[in-house]
Amino acid sequence: MTRFYTQTGDDGYTSLLGEGRAAKYDPRLEAIGTLDESSAAIGLARAFCQAKQTAPILLAVQRDLYHFMAEVAATTKNASRFRMITAQRVTWLEEQTDSLSAIVSLPSDFIVPGDSKAGAAIALARTVVRRAERHIAQLIHNHNLENKDLLRYINRLSSLCFVIELLENQTSGNNEQTLAKE
Repeated sequence: MTRFYTQTGDDGYTSLLGEGRAAKYDPRLEAIGTLDESSAAIGLARAFCQAKQTAPILLAVQRDLYHFMAEVAATTKNASRFRMITAQRVTWLEEQTDSLSAIVSLPSDFIVPGDSKAGAAIALARTVVRRAERHIAQLIHNHNLENKDLLRYINRLSSLCFVIELLENQTSGNNEQTLAKE
């Protein structure tokens, strides 16, 4: 029988990719946990999506997030070994956002999430992505991560999530977004 637990984290520490362990509340582990939450929230949104373009894009993002987490989990000494998030992946996100932006209407004010199930799920994912962005910014500003494309990627991802929310609301037949102002 396969065991689904190792007991190695029972002391409140976890192994990094490379030599060393870190406390489970270490900023690096906070970032990894929030990236993992981001992927799960994006997966939930992907399960609800109706627009034909959305699911493949979100699945590619989830795969990127696994590479992203690996680099963050790596020690500074060997992080480059795990580097998959590059300027090219940032450009890919920008291209996806621009492509979808061409087929949605930009609202005149802030929108209130909840106009469709998929739209609400991706709005939630966007907020988790924004929290991950704050953690990544802290790690970069404190010189614990050197790949600035990680910060650029996660910043662009929140923009993509917003555009997907608009697209999913529109695809569900809701062309009038609920605005924050009455």
